[in-house]
Amino acid sequence: MKEGKAFLKSKMKWVGLVGLVLSVFSLFVHFLLARFTEDGFSEYQSSITIFSWRPVFEATDLSRTSPLYRRLWGPVGQLESLHPHANPKGYYADPSAKSNGYIFVRIQGGFHEIRSSICDVVAVSRFLNATLVVPEIQQTTSKKGISSQFKSFAYLYNEETFMAALVKDVNIVKTLPKSLKSARRNKEIPVFRVPYAASPYYYLHNVLPILIKHSVVELVVSDGGCLQAILPPDLEEYQSLRCRVAFHALRFRQDVQDLATNILHRLRAPGRPFIAFDPGMTRDALAYHGCSELFQDVHAELIQHRRAWMRKRGIIKGQLSVNSAKQRLKGSCPLTPEEVGILLRAYGYSWDTIIYVSGGEVFGGQRTLIPLHGLFENVVDRTSLSTSWELSRIYGREANLDESYPRAPPSAQVETKLDAWKNSGPRPRPLPPPPARPKTYNIEGWWGWVAESDNEPESTVVELRTNAHKLLWEAIDYTVAVEADVFIPGFDSDGKGHPNFASLVMGHRLYQSAASKTYRPDRKEVVRLLDQIHGHIYHANHSWLTSIRRHMRSSLIDGLIEASNKSKSSSLLSHPVPECSCLRPNPSDTLSNASTPSVHLQVHAALGVVHRCPAWMDGEKNLSSNEKDNEEDIDENDPSSSRLFLQHAGSHDAGGEDINLKEESQFEDQEEDGGD
Repeated sequence: MKEGKAFLKSKMKWVGLVGLVLSVFSLFVHFLLARFTEDGFSEYQSSITIFSWRPVFEATDLSRTSPLYRRLWGPVGQLESLHPHANPKGYYADPSAKSNGYIFVRIQGGFHEIRSSICDVVAVSRFLNATLVVPEIQQTTSKKGISSQFKSFAYLYNEETFMAALVKDVNIVKTLPKSLKSARRNKEIPVFRVPYAASPYYYLHNVLPILIKHSVVELVVSDGGCLQAILPPDLEEYQSLRCRVAFHALRFRQDVQDLATNILHRLRAPGRPFIAFDPGMTRDALAYHGCSELFQDVHAELIQHRRAWMRKRGIIKGQLSVNSAKQRLKGSCPLTPEEVGILLRAYGYSWDTIIYVSGGEVFGGQRTLIPLHGLFENVVDRTSLSTSWELSRIYGREANLDESYPRAPPSAQVETKLDAWKNSGPRPRPLPPPPARPKTYNIEGWWGWVAESDNEPESTVVELRTNAHKLLWEAIDYTVAVEADVFIPGFDSDGKGHPNFASLVMGHRLYQSAASKTYRPDRKEVVRLLDQIHGHIYHANHSWLTSIRRHMRSSLIDGLIEASNKSKSSSLLSHPVPECSCLRPNPSDTLSNASTPSVHLQVHAALGVVHRCPAWMDGEKNLSSNEKDNEEDIDENDPSSSRLFLQHAGSHDAGGEDINLKEESQFEDQEEDGGD
């Protein structure tokens, strides 16, 4: 009997062991399928509930035909006649088979600087009748110990697409001929450090003679653009060429593009539109414009340290200490994420709207975004819409750089001490001196070197590699922001006073789909409005909400016209109109009285658009005039949208639901009377 029980127990153990092994094997197989099966993994990832902390879109049920939906998400009717047109507008010859020589280019800087510079060097190559070598891009990766893949054009962009798209514009080769390669290694070819926004005649009188003499020149571009934004009328075709480069030839490498597309699919999976927001709050931008006092404690110290560093190198000409409050009132400082969130809520976007935060850096980290999370429940970014494995896969494989990075040799003093110890008298001898400790700083503990030195510590190899990865992060964000239903920037200037990442996004959206909603708020006016209700900002009254809505709606057109006067002079890509756009006027505009031109024609005249679109575009569907007018005549005092803002405030305050009920009834009365 006992033997039977023992046998049964032994058998049960074996059954349990087999079941355990099968379970482990099943988990292992599922992991392999998710890890190495591209389609399966993407399908699995897209089924993840991203916005899990609150039911999505439970507060609003907007029909796509409702006036409020058209005001929040619909196209801007006054801009629907603008269409992309970057093709040559006159006679345009193919590049000459016999060139004046090779142009080798090294481009240094961040994402937006690299993108602008590539467009410029293509135009310069065409202007000089030169053969362009595919540019080398660098983001502070010019030191030893960094793989050459981080300097290659192909690390960010699709090289084959770039060359094929420009085959009728300029001769492009991947590398220099062998004879010129050796000359470059021996530093025997002329090098030009090209000034920012140089005129075409700089290249004609300075670069071209040297190019013809040596058959090759090297250009070093470091400030985000080597050709002036506005060219003479006789060089109009070079403007179209720059647009063809930026908006057609520059395609991100395939795996980066695929990940950006997957993120877009996951954003649109709930079936609702989304807003892309670029804070523009980089440390360099804050330091350049003197906005350090917007932050507290060590953050302000870090910005001031950077400003001192920039003054030392001549980037900044002004004083070290700047009154940040005055800079903010002048509109020279970025809008904070909280201020942008208040603008969007006041305009009518509900608490469950998806906000995609783009850009490579938000100074202050996630702490700065906490107020935005309080206003909108669905604030996401690339990291929350993808896995760490998806992101790390696009970086490529490389050995541990810390081990291969050349270390500094020991100092002469240390070597002397060691020799003295080895050659000292008989034992027992004193212990040898301890090895010299390298002077390093904790990345998060930057207050150590802020207090200790005027110079910032040199970046480690890992930090340099991370800087290269930021190019890929911003490439993903750029793709998502261009395709977003709505885009709003927090700032439009970088750490050198030039148009930044957000400016390039707005320019691309203006070219690709001019009528898509792109807010360009006047920061000076926004600060004035926000200061009016400082202290009770979440309990806004009727007149303030009306002012905000009028300003936000007017920024769609007025901000665009302002950009044509401000950003255009610094970067064509931030405002490619009218050079890269054409006009398809409405029949109502054609029939309108010349003495009373329509609003559409006034906008086109302000933007300077005169080119008529080619005939093959006339077959495309156009919105009726009545529908466009309805979109623009929607009243800012829509009561449903005001409730969205006030209801959110009430959710955080016990008495919030009773606030402004009298004002809401006034909104409804105004609706019945026709509004203002």
